[in-house]
Amino acid sequence: MKKLNKLSWVVAIAMAFFIGLVMVSSTTQASIRSQGTDWSKFQGYYPAKAYKSDEFSIAQLGGSYGGTLIDQTTYNTQVSNGRAQGLRMHTYLWYGIGDNQYNAKNMLDYYLPKVKTPKGSIVALDYEDGAKATYWNGREYVSTLAEKESNTRAIIYGMRRIKAAGYTPMYYSYKPYTLAHVNYQKIVKEFGNKSLWIAGYPDYQVRCTPYWGVFPTMKGVGIYQFTSTYKAGGLDGNVDLTGVTKNGYSGQTPSKPNKLVKPTNKKSVDVTYAFHQKGGNWYSNVKNFGSGSNGYAGAPYHANDLLYIKVNHGSIKYRVHTKEDGWLPWINKANKNDTANGVAGIKGHIIDGVQIFYTTSSGETYQQAYYRSQTTQRTNYLGTCADNGTIAGYDSWAGMYGEPLDRLQINIDNHNNF
Repeated sequence: MKKLNKLSWVVAIAMAFFIGLVMVSSTTQASIRSQGTDWSKFQGYYPAKAYKSDEFSIAQLGGSYGGTLIDQTTYNTQVSNGRAQGLRMHTYLWYGIGDNQYNAKNMLDYYLPKVKTPKGSIVALDYEDGAKATYWNGREYVSTLAEKESNTRAIIYGMRRIKAAGYTPMYYSYKPYTLAHVNYQKIVKEFGNKSLWIAGYPDYQVRCTPYWGVFPTMKGVGIYQFTSTYKAGGLDGNVDLTGVTKNGYSGQTPSKPNKLVKPTNKKSVDVTYAFHQKGGNWYSNVKNFGSGSNGYAGAPYHANDLLYIKVNHGSIKYRVHTKEDGWLPWINKANKNDTANGVAGIKGHIIDGVQIFYTTSSGETYQQAYYRSQTTQRTNYLGTCADNGTIAGYDSWAGMYGEPLDRLQINIDNHNNF
């Protein structure tokens, strides 16, 4: 899901630690809890379970972005492949309609017939951007009382449509955004104590289990999204507190078919790349990525000034950002002997950023360049990037302005392998 500022309110709600524990223990039983994920295009067409113990996942079908409907082409295969892995699959929609019920109607008329999860399963409305709000409180725009009621009516309208279509409606957001723009008590009053799916993270460290110290203390929380880094590289982790993810499955996990659904037209793509050390020579070529000294281009604590990348299938373009010049032109070739047009960079100028685009050949399973970097001033890799920014939470390029980039890893695939 789109990640807004779900971490900034941690300090404020940490004082609710004991209240949160009481709320969790009094409204849920550990025996009915289960963990799972939510998927969008960021996870590709065929994501695998994060952990063997996961029981459900919620896949994005599409949504309204200010009235523009945008499909998630990954939805159908995510649902079928998730079911094949024994997951209870559910659906969510980006609900960027503000308080505009006309846009809400158009969206639901379009998407509800396309839901592929079972009747009774969850269809959640992701409402975390675009709320009508005109009052500036000195820090951000918040909704007036009238606007808050108008936003809430639009949300309830959507949830009523979902319920009428035979699914379980849920509202997704995070607590500060909800308090600023929505009268959530009305949602809970109409749709019950399992109707909220709320996010709240203590940090961005990898967490495979919830940290209850920042639990969003709100009546009606059926699902708690406790992290956006369930696994390294970024993935939302959720805990079902009330058994609501069993809706549509008669309380049972779907049986597994004999075979998982597999892509039929995916090509194996090798990417070969190398850095040229500033003031030195070309390092040896690296193919794809791995562990140890052969797993990345470059060397720890050494700056680089040229970059070479080629693929054996499809096409790739790349460019670098240098401390001296900013972003340089895109390069479509790979020739170390042609430092003007065959590699990215300028000799003697320090690379501190890299951007890569991979183009999949027509008719094949869509794949991207997944890549990550490390700088001379850091001990760990920065966040993973994918082509033009389809890894949630990270920019569309690798590196950090002003810090020499000393290592780079690249992989071409239909999912993130880092």
